[in-house]
Amino acid sequence: MNNNSLLSHRKEEPENGILYMVGTPIGNLNDISKRALNILKNVSLIACEDTRQTKKIMNKFNISNKLISFNKHNSSTKIPKIIKDLREGKSIAIVSDAGMPGICDPGEDIARCLKCEGIDMICIPGACAAITALVSSGLPSSSFVFEGFLPKKQIDREKILLEISKNEKTTIIYESPKRLKKLLKQLFEFCGGDREIIVARELTKKFEEHVGNNINDVIDFFKDKDIIGEITIVIKGIKKGDLKIDKLTIKKDLNDLLNAGLSLSAASKYLAKKNGIKKSEVYNMI
Repeated sequence: MNNNSLLSHRKEEPENGILYMVGTPIGNLNDISKRALNILKNVSLIACEDTRQTKKIMNKFNISNKLISFNKHNSSTKIPKIIKDLREGKSIAIVSDAGMPGICDPGEDIARCLKCEGIDMICIPGACAAITALVSSGLPSSSFVFEGFLPKKQIDREKILLEISKNEKTTIIYESPKRLKKLLKQLFEFCGGDREIIVARELTKKFEEHVGNNINDVIDFFKDKDIIGEITIVIKGIKKGDLKIDKLTIKKDLNDLLNAGLSLSAASKYLAKKNGIKKSEVYNMI
């Protein structure tokens, strides 16, 4: 094992009985840190999302170590075994296919379990697509919301889209290339075409690109294209006091009031006063 006594780690790494959450490159393999390589080389075993992806790193840096599969399909059965190994004094690294484990993958589950079990865990920081896209977007980065992949269920998805449309903070979303056009259409419906947005594709890789400047422009850019690669979307928040009328909520409230027995006139008058708009604007939403 390498001698880390002159470095700032608390002890020589890896320590026995410790789980290491190791950040790996999101594209360019040269982004991995020396500390991460030392952990991957010297832990008792590496639990990885896809052994084929992790082997690319291992082969490039001439690392030979035991790999086990640890992903969303088998995490519930693998976590007890990992905990047992840690209690027996083994050191274990968790890696995802790309980026930080625990962000939109079962690394989050094992981190929670270890906290409940009182087992120590150390994060070896590395690349993260969300932060990389945010920093390179040019959009406000001092305060932001990370939503990951939006829910597939329509009611849950629309709830988050509505929150994004009202949010004053920058929002970061992950999306698959196959679903990007659908998401852009939904963002247009909820946020309008002028909302500032950057779509980052293939970050740190050969064909990296950043597409903006607003939702209209991005929809037009991808309209006739076959989209491939990992997608990260950064959406600018609204200015304080610039919140547009929430038509979807008002329409829902109007229907609820009408179904409860109120007349159209009475319901419209109530909602107009509640939302600070004209009664005629409520009528127009029917």
